[in-house]
Amino acid sequence: MLNQYLDPNLKIFSLNSNPELAKEIADFVGVELGKCSVRRFSDGEIQINIEESIRGCDVYVIQSTSSPVNDNLMETLIMVDALKRASARTINVVLPYYGYARQDRKARAREPITAKLVANLLETSGATRVISLDLHAPQIQGFFDILIDHLMGVPILADYFSKKDFCDDIVVVSPDHGGVTRARKMAERLKAPIAIIDKRRPKPNVAEVMNIVGNIEGKVAILIDDIIDTAGTITLAANALVENGAKEVYACCTHPVLSGPAIERIENSNIKELVVTNSIALDGEKKIEKLVQLSVAPLIGEAIIRVHENQSVSTLFD
Repeated sequence: MLNQYLDPNLKIFSLNSNPELAKEIADFVGVELGKCSVRRFSDGEIQINIEESIRGCDVYVIQSTSSPVNDNLMETLIMVDALKRASARTINVVLPYYGYARQDRKARAREPITAKLVANLLETSGATRVISLDLHAPQIQGFFDILIDHLMGVPILADYFSKKDFCDDIVVVSPDHGGVTRARKMAERLKAPIAIIDKRRPKPNVAEVMNIVGNIEGKVAILIDDIIDTAGTITLAANALVENGAKEVYACCTHPVLSGPAIERIENSNIKELVVTNSIALDGEKKIEKLVQLSVAPLIGEAIIRVHENQSVSTLFD
C-alpha cells in the first residue's frame, strides 16, 4: 500500500461488481476502503448500510455495471441515494464499465435510448460526477448534465504491446469502421500503420466479414476494440486476417464482457493472445491461457487524486 493519503475527506467505497479492482484503486490512492454492507432481502430487494460517517466528504463509489447488469445498476443507484441522505459533499460514481452503453441511439423505430436513461437515473439519484472508462460511444458524455471524466484504456494496452519484440512488423486493425479512431490512437503510440475490416452485421451479435482495407500480408496484426462480448466479431476478424496473409493475430479490448460462446470461440480462433483490462471482473472459467488481464487501477486511482485536487485529468493521456 502507498503512503496514507492526507485528506481524510476522500472516501472510496466498493460495491459488489468488482471489489478486487476497488481494493487496488484504494491502495493506489492510499486510503482504506469505506465500510458498507450490501444485503438482499428474501424477495431480492437490495439493502445498503454505510457503516461510517461520510458527512462533508468527497466520496468515490467503484462499480462496473456489468453482469448481472440490473443488480449492479440498482446497487449503484441505491448507494448514491444513501450517500446523498448521509450528507456527502460530492458523490463521484466511478464506472470502469458503463452498462447499456451500446443502446446509445435509435437504430430502428420504437427503440429506447437506454444509455441516456441510465445517465438520467444516475443524475436523479444524486450523483455529482461520473468517471468512466472507454465509453462505447464518446457522445454518451453529452447525455449527462453533471460532470463527467472520460478515461481511455488505449495507453495501457499500447504500453503492453510496445514491450513485445515485433521487429516493427505490426499493423493495428479496427474490426469495424466505428473503431477507426481507437485503432488510430493505438497505431500512433506503436508507430504502426492501420487496417480496417469492412463488415456487415445482419442482426445483433452476428457479424459477417466482407473485406480488409489496408496491407496486412506478412505482418503481426493487433485487433483492438472497446468491448468483446460474444467474440463473434473479433474471432471472425482474426480468421479473416490469417486467411489474407497475416503472420500472427493478437487481440485486445478494454471491456471483456465475454458472454455466451465467447471463451469457446476465442479458444478455437486464430487469436494468439487476447489482452484485456480488469474493468470487468472475470471468473476462473474465463481466465484461459490465451488471456492476459491488465490493471486499470493506477489510471483510475490517479484520476481520482487529480479530480480531488482539482488538477487536469486530460493530461494523463498526453
